Amino acid sequence: MTEVEIMPQTGVRWESGQMEDDFEGGNNSAKLFERSRIKALADERESVQKKTFQKWVNSHLARIGCRINDLYIDLRDGKMLMKLLEILSGERLPRPTKGKMRIHCLENCDKALTFLHEQRVHLENMGAHDIVDGSNRLTLGLIWTIILRFQIQDITIEESDNSETRSAKDALLLWCQMKTAGYPNVNVRNFTTSWRDGLAFNALIHKHRPDLIQYDKLQKGNPMHNLQNAFNVAEEKLGITPLLDPEDVNMEFPDEKSIITYVVTFYHYFSKMKAETVQGKRIGKVINNALDTEKNIKDYETLTSDLLEWIEQTIMILNDRQFSNSLSGVQSQLTAFNLYRTSEKPPKFVEKGNLEIMLFTLQSKMRANNQRPYLPVEGKLISDINKAWDHLEKAEHERELALREELIRQEKLEQLAARFDRKAGMRETWLSENQRLVSQDHFGHDLAAVEAATKKHEAIETDINAYEERVQAVVAVAEELETENFHDIDRINARKDNVIRLWNYLLELLRARRMRLELSLQLQKIFQEMLYILDWMEEIKSRLMSEDYGKHLMGVDDLLQKHGLLEADIHVLGERVKTVNHQADKFVDGDFSEVGGYRPSDPEIVKDRISTLENAYEELQRLAEDRKNRLFESRKLWQFYWDMADEEGWIREKEQLMSAPDLGHDLTSVHLLLNKQKNMEDEMTARHTHLQSVLQLGNDLISAGNFGAEKIQERIDEINEQWESLIDLAAFRKKRLNEAVDFYQFFADADDIDTWMHDTLRLVSSDDVGRDEASVQSLLKKHKDVTDDLKNYQSVIEALHEQAANLGEQDRESESVQTTLGSIDRRYQELLELAKLRKQRLLDALSLYKLFNEADSVVTWIDEKEKLLTTMIITDDIEELAIMRHRFEGFEHEMNANASKVGVVNQLARQLLQVEHPNAAEVIQRQNDLNTNWNNLRELVEAKRDEIEGAHGLQNFHIECNETISWINEKAKIIESTEELGNDLTGVMTLQRRLSGMERDLAAIQAKLESLQSEAERLEEDKPDEAEAIRDKIAEISNVWVNLKDMLKDRDEKLGEAGELQRFLGNLDHFQQWLSRTQTTVASEDAPNSLSDAERLLNQHQQLKDEIDAYAPEYAKMKDFGDHVTEGQTDPQYMFLAQRLSALDDGWKELLQMWESRQQSLSQDLNLQMFLRDAKQAEVLLNQQENFLSKEDVPNTLEAADNLIKSHEAFITTMDANDEKINAVLTFANRLMEDGHYAADKIHKKAENINERRNANRQRADEQLDRLKDQLLLQQFLQECDELRDWLHDKMAAAEDETYRDAKNLHSKYLRHQAFEREINANKDRLQRLQEAGEQLMAEKPETREQIGPILASLSTQWDQLESTTTEKADKLFENKRAVLYEQSCDDIDGWVTQLESQIIQAESAKDLTTVNLLMQNQNLLEGQMKLKQQQVNELDEQMVHVKKIEPEKESIIEARKAAVAERFAKIQEPLVRRREQLEKVKFIHQFVRDVEDEKLWIEEKMPQATNPNYGNSLLSVQLLEKKNQTEIENHEPRIDSLVVTGEELIREGHPQSEEFTALMNDLLARWKELKDAVETRKDLRQSQVDKLYAGLKDLAQERRSKLEEVLKLYMLSHEIEDLMQWIAEREVVACSHELGQDFEHVSLLKERFHEFARDTVSIGTEREKQNYIPDELGRDAQSVAALQRKHANFETDLVTLESQVRAIQEESGRLQLGYAGPKQREISDQEQEVLDAWLNLNNMVETRRLKLANASDLYRFFNMVREKLIDVTKKRQGMVDQWEDRWEYLQLILEVYQFARDAAVAEAWLMAQEPYLMNQELGDTLDSVEILLKKHEAFEKSAATQEERFAALEKLTTFEIKERKKAEEEKPEDVLKAKEERLQRLIAEFMPPPKPPTPEPEPEPVVEEKPVVEEAQVAEAQRETETPAQAGSPPVVSPQPGSTKPTVDIPEVTPPRSGSGARKSPRSGGRRSSPRVSRGSHGNEELAHPMAGGDASTPRSM
Repeated sequence: MTEVEIMPQTGVRWESGQMEDDFEGGNNSAKLFERSRIKALADERESVQKKTFQKWVNSHLARIGCRINDLYIDLRDGKMLMKLLEILSGERLPRPTKGKMRIHCLENCDKALTFLHEQRVHLENMGAHDIVDGSNRLTLGLIWTIILRFQIQDITIEESDNSETRSAKDALLLWCQMKTAGYPNVNVRNFTTSWRDGLAFNALIHKHRPDLIQYDKLQKGNPMHNLQNAFNVAEEKLGITPLLDPEDVNMEFPDEKSIITYVVTFYHYFSKMKAETVQGKRIGKVINNALDTEKNIKDYETLTSDLLEWIEQTIMILNDRQFSNSLSGVQSQLTAFNLYRTSEKPPKFVEKGNLEIMLFTLQSKMRANNQRPYLPVEGKLISDINKAWDHLEKAEHERELALREELIRQEKLEQLAARFDRKAGMRETWLSENQRLVSQDHFGHDLAAVEAATKKHEAIETDINAYEERVQAVVAVAEELETENFHDIDRINARKDNVIRLWNYLLELLRARRMRLELSLQLQKIFQEMLYILDWMEEIKSRLMSEDYGKHLMGVDDLLQKHGLLEADIHVLGERVKTVNHQADKFVDGDFSEVGGYRPSDPEIVKDRISTLENAYEELQRLAEDRKNRLFESRKLWQFYWDMADEEGWIREKEQLMSAPDLGHDLTSVHLLLNKQKNMEDEMTARHTHLQSVLQLGNDLISAGNFGAEKIQERIDEINEQWESLIDLAAFRKKRLNEAVDFYQFFADADDIDTWMHDTLRLVSSDDVGRDEASVQSLLKKHKDVTDDLKNYQSVIEALHEQAANLGEQDRESESVQTTLGSIDRRYQELLELAKLRKQRLLDALSLYKLFNEADSVVTWIDEKEKLLTTMIITDDIEELAIMRHRFEGFEHEMNANASKVGVVNQLARQLLQVEHPNAAEVIQRQNDLNTNWNNLRELVEAKRDEIEGAHGLQNFHIECNETISWINEKAKIIESTEELGNDLTGVMTLQRRLSGMERDLAAIQAKLESLQSEAERLEEDKPDEAEAIRDKIAEISNVWVNLKDMLKDRDEKLGEAGELQRFLGNLDHFQQWLSRTQTTVASEDAPNSLSDAERLLNQHQQLKDEIDAYAPEYAKMKDFGDHVTEGQTDPQYMFLAQRLSALDDGWKELLQMWESRQQSLSQDLNLQMFLRDAKQAEVLLNQQENFLSKEDVPNTLEAADNLIKSHEAFITTMDANDEKINAVLTFANRLMEDGHYAADKIHKKAENINERRNANRQRADEQLDRLKDQLLLQQFLQECDELRDWLHDKMAAAEDETYRDAKNLHSKYLRHQAFEREINANKDRLQRLQEAGEQLMAEKPETREQIGPILASLSTQWDQLESTTTEKADKLFENKRAVLYEQSCDDIDGWVTQLESQIIQAESAKDLTTVNLLMQNQNLLEGQMKLKQQQVNELDEQMVHVKKIEPEKESIIEARKAAVAERFAKIQEPLVRRREQLEKVKFIHQFVRDVEDEKLWIEEKMPQATNPNYGNSLLSVQLLEKKNQTEIENHEPRIDSLVVTGEELIREGHPQSEEFTALMNDLLARWKELKDAVETRKDLRQSQVDKLYAGLKDLAQERRSKLEEVLKLYMLSHEIEDLMQWIAEREVVACSHELGQDFEHVSLLKERFHEFARDTVSIGTEREKQNYIPDELGRDAQSVAALQRKHANFETDLVTLESQVRAIQEESGRLQLGYAGPKQREISDQEQEVLDAWLNLNNMVETRRLKLANASDLYRFFNMVREKLIDVTKKRQGMVDQWEDRWEYLQLILEVYQFARDAAVAEAWLMAQEPYLMNQELGDTLDSVEILLKKHEAFEKSAATQEERFAALEKLTTFEIKERKKAEEEKPEDVLKAKEERLQRLIAEFMPPPKPPTPEPEPEPVVEEKPVVEEAQVAEAQRETETPAQAGSPPVVSPQPGSTKPTVDIPEVTPPRSGSGARKSPRSGGRRSSPRVSRGSHGNEELAHPMAGGDASTPRSM
């Protein structure tokens, strides 16, 4: 049962026993629940399957009237099973066995199962007993197998695209997907969950029978109804048995098999229905074809005409938009429309469907009868009906929308009319009541009564004014009704006019009463104001008559300020008097006709009050002027006392400082005290000017006769005496401090010198002389640095003596000074002596260590080689002799190398003996031992060399003799083998082939014999004991050679001129075989199935073409020879040959044509496969696009919409990118079709399909993008609405706050409420913009109206509510508290003005730019506050009006208060403006000074760059530096010019600081000029650097040219190698041929061909080798040139042997020319001449190359000399640059340190100056003294704030400290040395030769000439110690010596190391030394110097 899943899907069958065991074993309740749940699900699934399968079985058994009640029981006997199989298969089964016994049941079941086996139904693990036993699982499996076999297996659907047939289950699923495609909410992916909602079943039925199901009314959320509906329709209408119940499907995991069983019944039914329909139509056509056709045509046309006419009339009716203008009329029209849709339209729809069915049926019948189908006339087509019906649907939809809109409009109008009537009645009642109230006139006779009447009237007026909106609302409603054409508009307008008339009359009454009330209130306020003014005058008069004129300066200032306020009050009071009198005059002479002649009081009373007020004011002015004069006199007196007290305190403070005995304890403290002293003197100078001005003020008071003149004069005299005393103290203290500086400076310098001497003493007195040569070298270099520093330190000590001579007398002769100088001089001399002794000890140790090292290494090597030589035993084995000889050659090279070491040891020994070294005896012993060992080794080597050479030569001679004899015997055997050949054509040809190659071999043998003869003569001389054996060998060879020549001469005469024809025929047979084989291959019809197959076939075909081209020359050669042979021949054999040649020609042409045809076919196949590959890729892309487009999501947030748009835009971008690939496919297809491809139709269809799918995807993508953009706009609008809604909610919460009930802080609440109202008004545009956006969105997208409309309405409602709430809150907040609010507003403004006045008076002066900026910020803040206060002042007018109405009795007070506030506010504005102007001027000055300082700093920053010695290391870097510097200077110059112009303008304006500005500008211009000059100088230097880099670039270009030429030669060599390989391959084809011949003659012919092939191969290969042996390379440096010279010498040696061969050829040629005549003689002569010409050409080439190599060697020697000189110069220059850079860096750091010290001294001086003040414990005894101290402390705090910036700057680390810290943390001395060494190496690398190529020539082995021992020692030392990284591993320079033919080695000499720079010293720093420069060398300790070529190598050249 492989096709059936027998087990339920759970895979487990639960038994009770198993469950119990599990429960008892695990005792886990969760596991038990899980298992029970699984069992329940399995049972449920089994129950559903049983019910479904039972119904399915009954549906088939019902055909024969049978039925089963239980699937498991009724199938046990097998009878029902057999009947079921008979029904399903249509075949007869064997008769069932009667009986009910088990055996009978088993037999019946077995028959059924046997039948299933015969039907190829595989049942696994199932037998008849399983059915009889009623196994549930197996019974269900059997039924499912039967269903699969007889119901599902035959379902097949073939896909059109790939012709692939699906399985039955997949086919059924695909059928369901095809039938349900396009139905909403239906997506059939499986046979379980996809059918759960029932829509899939309904869709299947609706697809085939749409008349049975209204699919549009089905809802996905009601699955039970959907399932029941589908099952009922299938049962009632289609007769399909309902195998499932709705609850069986509407579950979480429906049973798949049950659903498949039920769906299969649908499949078979609809398939059968289709077949039955077709069959019935065929029968009908046969019976009533003609009559039905005519009748149907007439009926169709009649019905079509009627239907179209009805549709047209209905559309006209529906398009009518003349609706009734009342609600009832519109409702009746909507009822009529609904009646049309329910009763009139459905029959017409059915009629339309019947017409479609009728026409389809009619056309189908006619086609079935082979008749021409009926085609309706134009206008009566189904498409015409559908178009007309679509128009009807559209008109119907529009009619419905219009009716509903009109209905809504009429309902709104009715509601609006009702609201108008209700509001109009309320307004009429209210207006009548208020008219009666306003007509009353009872105001009262005092201010309180009138104010009460005014408040009452204001309340009435406020209510009436507030009611205007309600009246306007009624008017607005009426206008809206009129605009909307309300049917009862006349009544509405009449009532509206009545309301407006009542409203206007009420306003007129209100205005008249208001005017009368205001007159009364004004008069009463004027009277009240007069009373207030009189009271105020009395109060001011009492204050002016006071006798208090102040007891100190602060008191007088306070009284003056108070008097100024009094005067301001008097002035304000005068203005109020004038204002009040002017207002009162109006009531005396005024015209009151506007109020009907109403007068609030008698004019005489008013005049009396005016006169009283004016008299009181004049008296007040007189008293104020008298008091002001007395206060000014008092202030001058107390100001003088204040200034004198300040001066006296300052003088006393400075006297304490000057009298201090502290003169410092060291140099730093003395310098600090000096700086403090200088600052003190500067401060005294500035203070004296101030003192003089104060004294002058006192004299002025005396001359003016002030009442305290006597006390003033006494005070002046006292201050003058104190000042003189202070000056004397300052002069004495300065002198003592200067002497202390010199004294402490001397001891500081002496301490530094003493410290340095201690450090140096430790170095020069060290006993360490090193452990080996390397350590001694290091110690020597360090000692040299110490010695140099010691010599240079003499100047420091002399400077210290001069410094001591310049001390003061008492300090100069002090014992400490003299003792210090003597100690320093004595210690310095000791250091010099110790340094000399240590240097000598180090030199002796170095020489000794060198000698011992060299001697030990050489002795060890000699011992090893002596042992090696004693073990070498001479044998007769030639191979062992060759090995010994090779080893001996390497040993000689080692001997030459170690000879120089021996010379070095001897030289060192002589030097040590000359200086009388303490270890002289040991040195002599080492030297003698070494020389003795060396001489013994040399003698042993010479003896062993002679012995090896002799034995090797003898063995070589014997071997060559034996080989020569064998060679001659072999040739003799070849000649003897030709005796058996006959005289026929074959024999003659064979003999000719064999003897033709013999001549060349004999010439070679002759040359070999001559060389053996000369070798034998030499060996006889060297080895007399072997002479006889040697002569025997030579005689034997001579005899064999004579015999061979005789045999060859006999056989040479037998040759003839036959055999060419036979070779031709053999070649012809071979060519015909190849031609036939190739034609068969070309004629192949193999077609490729893939791109790789096409490429493979095309490559194979191209290989055939190459083979054909290779045979073309052979074919032409055979053709020519055959034509020549057959020309004029009549012999039958020759005629047959001519026919073969003709057939050969035809076959050759046919082969070429076949190849071309096959080539074209394969090319088209390749193009087709390439197109199919690209098309498949394009389809994959299109499938991906379609898959993406099928998933369309609707965003519900702005972020989601934005993300979807981004994703979609990315998808479109991908589509654009993929379009290029698709366009390439389409272009390729078009090109193939244009070229006439054989598969053009297939390509066209494929390309058209791809293009259509691409366009469809593009269209869908654009549509989706448009929809997404619409959603984005919608979501943006909704988000803005949400934000506005949240804002409204917050503001509504704030507006509903009830804090207004509290009267505290009323003014601040008022201000906050005003800000709140402004915020609301500012955001009103936001609501309007949102409404406009919503309207526009609804207009553009009507479908969004239902969503946007309510939102806009809600927002408008909330906004109106917020505005009304805000207005009500304002009324509640301020209506009853107007007076309090007014008072608080005035107090706030008045207090702010007072505060501002104090700020302006006490404004501090601007001392620097920072203070100015702070003051400007404060000024801006004040001006901003001024604008806000200006608005509050303006609002006071409005508040004053309301307050007057509330409190009319205080009208004059209110107006006076407002006038005073306004006046003070106006006065304060002018000082504020003047203060801004002053601040701007001061800021301009400070900004100018700051800009000048900034420019100076910028110039200082750029100066190091302009003087930087780094000019770039490449052309690009130099150009970038030049451009950068030039650009910065040019861009900055306008800034300098603008500053100069600004300064000149200030000077021209006559500024007091003009001189300072002039000095600043001159200094700036001087620095600017210096910077520009430095830039120009650097530019010139950079130009030289560019030239140098250009020269280097040129050298690199030349070097690259040489490398490219080498690469060219390499590729030429590769090309020649490829040619040679091709030639070898061609020859290899012949050499590897497996053709071995068919008979003796054929084999002989092949053998002769092979010998000829071998000779040609050898000759051609030799020729190629000689032609390419002489290279053109001349070397890249001296080493490579030496290697080439050695190779050339070896090559010339080889030519000697070649010359003997040429001479032998000449001799043999002369001998042969004597024996031959005619053509043979000429041929021999030509060949001889050819050899001689080649020999002469070779000699010329060799001589030319030798001269070129010699010239190249001289050239590179010259280059080495120049390079060494350049390296020398570069090192010196780099040392100088390093010294300059170090000194510059040091000076910069010291400058910064001194600047820091200066700033620190200034800061410390300020601190010390302030210390006495802070330490002063005086806190004041009286109020005046405390106030004085407070003023001083305030001044101190300001000064401290000013100094804060300076202290912050001092806390920052200097560059010196930062660098020292970094050095201590990061840098190591080794890293510094390494970095400097690398920089020096980079500079030297510029002059070194280019690096060697990856595969260099072998290094030359220089021949070392014997030189004096001194030179050898220097050579060894140079080889060991002076190699630099650039030269390490390179061989020495080879140069010829005068008078010698051998090259000698020029070795660089070593000079003593030099320090890179001297030590830096400072007398104050103790002579701190910089790190010594490290020279380059093998250990970083030494420098190299090379002698000039040809000079004496022993003479060193200094650097």
